[in-house]
Amino acid sequence: MKKKDSILINCFHCFNLILILIYLYPGSIFGYIFYNNTLIQPQITQDFLISSNHFYLFILLSTLGVFAYKNTKKINFLINYLFLLSIVLELFHILVPNRSFEFSDLFGNIIGVVVIVVFYKIKKKYE
Repeated sequence: MKKKDSILINCFHCFNLILILIYLYPGSIFGYIFYNNTLIQPQITQDFLISSNHFYLFILLSTLGVFAYKNTKKINFLINYLFLLSIVLELFHILVPNRSFEFSDLFGNIIGVVVIVVFYKIKKKYE
């Protein structure tokens, strides 16, 4: 394995862990940082049928994961993991205090993964 690939894999794992911690935190860490209020969630852009914050976050996570694992045999496992993670993390919002399950968030997560996976599959097909 190349050093560049191992650095990307470590970055993916770190980002993944941070994402999980942010998702399971009871309230908004970013709301506390920017507004001193854990009940307020900052918006990157306005939502459009799906949660834009969740969409951007899973675009970033999926991109990092695909770049990290594209030259390995684990890419299909990664894709399945990203889909499962996008669903499970949102379902955990049912249990986490001051968080709530929302279909727009769930669809933002899933569509963020789908966009990157489709780009990856198209690119791989024409290589």
